[in-house]
This record gives sequence, C-alpha cells and structure tokens, in this order.
Amino acid sequence: MNGPSQGGGGLEQQMQEAARGRTLLVAAARGAVCGLAGAAVMTASEKVEQILTQRPDSYVPARTLLTLLGNRPRQEDKPLLWNHAMHWGTGAALGALRGIWSATGIRGPFATMKHTGFRLAFDQTLENATGMGAPPSTWTPREQIVDVLHKAVYSAATGLAADRWIPPALESRKGATSH
Repeated sequence: MNGPSQGGGGLEQQMQEAARGRTLLVAAARGAVCGLAGAAVMTASEKVEQILTQRPDSYVPARTLLTLLGNRPRQEDKPLLWNHAMHWGTGAALGALRGIWSATGIRGPFATMKHTGFRLAFDQTLENATGMGAPPSTWTPREQIVDVLHKAVYSAATGLAADRWIPPALESRKGATSH
C-alpha cells in the first residue's frame, strides 16, 4: 500500500500538486501580460533606434510565422499584420516562461540575462529552421548589436514586470548543494 510517506499519491500530495499547477498557470498568464509589456517597450526602443539609424522594418518575423503555418512567402513580401502577430505572440509566449521563472525563484538580473539569450535563440532557431533568416554570424556587427540590445530591452522590461508582479511562491531550496 502506497501512502503519502511512501511516495504514493496521497490526498494531501495531490492537493499540493494541484495548487502548484494553479500557481504555475497564474504565473504563466501574468508572465504573458508582462511579455506583452516587454514587447511594447522593445517596439518603442526599436522605433527610436530606427529614426536614429534609418534602419528599415524587418519582415523576417512575419515570413517566419507564415512559413511555420505552411505558406511560402517571398523575401520581398511585407505582411505587416503577420509581423505584429509574431512580434506580440512571441512576446507573450516568452513572457509566460519568464513568469514561471519568477514564480520558481529564477529572478533578477541573472534571469534577465538568461532570458535575453533565450529570446535570441528562440527567434534565430525559428527564422533559420524555416529558411527565412540568416545566422547572426553572417550579419554585420551593427545588426548583431542592434538585435541583442533590443532583445535585452524586451527581457529587462518583461523581467522587471514579472519579478514585481509574481511572487517567488514556488522557490525551492532542494538541490542547492552539489549533487
């Protein structure tokens, strides 16, 4: 017979797991909202940068999303609404991840740095897997810096909002020492 003390699925354990699941779901939903705020801040920083540098809008995100949905956009296509869908959708999705991080104690500047890398990797993976983007190593140094800076702005804004709004209710100390 498996009881709570023997690793079985006792009622108390089931209730704790359900509460943990609800906490994670709420953290993900709040994180998605924080991610939308981060995407808004990133958009504003991009528009300011574009005014200063005269860099045109990129439609690689839109073409990536369309390709993921089974379409074959041309490089000269500029589907603005699909660009917005990818921009805001990615902001919300990766914001949900950051919300879960905040709830589980992955917080602060170190988490923001990791989240920036995750955001860059996510975008590049999809863009290159679909054939709609080129690896950053083929970009000019200026383009690389601009991309990293804007993703850092997104992650900083998202992380600040998430860490402020989502308490570290599921932070654990298990495994804090070497295995």
